[in-house]
Amino acid sequence: MIILLSLLILCSVILISFSLLPFFVQKIQSWQYQKEAVLAKEMDKMFYDKSPKSIVMLYYVLPFVFGGAGYVLMQSPVFMILGVIVGVAIPNFILKARYKARISKFNDQLLDAINMLSSCIKGGLSLLQGLEVLVEEMPVPMNQELGLVVRENKMGIPLEECLKRLEKRMNIDELGLVVNALLVARETGGELPKVFSRLTVTIRDNRKLRESIKTLTLQGRMQGAIMSFLPIVFVVWVLSVNKHHFDIMLNSDLGRMLIIIAVVLQVVGMVLIKMFSTIKV
Repeated sequence: MIILLSLLILCSVILISFSLLPFFVQKIQSWQYQKEAVLAKEMDKMFYDKSPKSIVMLYYVLPFVFGGAGYVLMQSPVFMILGVIVGVAIPNFILKARYKARISKFNDQLLDAINMLSSCIKGGLSLLQGLEVLVEEMPVPMNQELGLVVRENKMGIPLEECLKRLEKRMNIDELGLVVNALLVARETGGELPKVFSRLTVTIRDNRKLRESIKTLTLQGRMQGAIMSFLPIVFVVWVLSVNKHHFDIMLNSDLGRMLIIIAVVLQVVGMVLIKMFSTIKV
């Protein structure tokens, strides 16, 4: 009788699972299509020629890989959960890292682009013709972004609007300064070579100031990073040596309260150190 009841329960569970399977598959496919659409827009902004499906597949594969590795290496479900979280976060981290690297590279090429554009205008070319020269001569990503500006203008969009779109895409303060100076000079009839010369001096001074601030705040940032990760490394090391070391605190109300207070104070300390060591120019 017990065996028959167990078989009936097992069959019921299997039937329910098969009946719910299409619903979950539909939800997963819907999420995948939405994620691919979002990733396609982000990758288009970076001129990234990979397929969004290859990035979405990482969301399926990496959680299992890192979760399994965390459980096998540490023999703990806590590290398995942490591995799953890390696996889910890695694709977003990769895209953000690529985007930041692209922005940084574009910013590094900005002064060269301004100088070359100034030389083109001194040689008798118009602003649009100077931008076309930059598209041919400048490396990636400058030529890609300016090439998009030129193509948008040829499609009928005013050059001022194209430059504003470029500023919005890249979201760089120095580029915003250049675009605003260009727009003002075009409206007031100012001499663009002189405007570019002043912009070059201003941007170089700003970069020198930022480098000086980074140098002066380096010690504080290093101390903040060390003090932020030191407790985490200590806990991981202690658990690897003795898994039951913190049981006396986890099994009492006072111990749990102290752990919560310690975590809250640690987070508050990290935020304060970040605030104190960050100076905006």
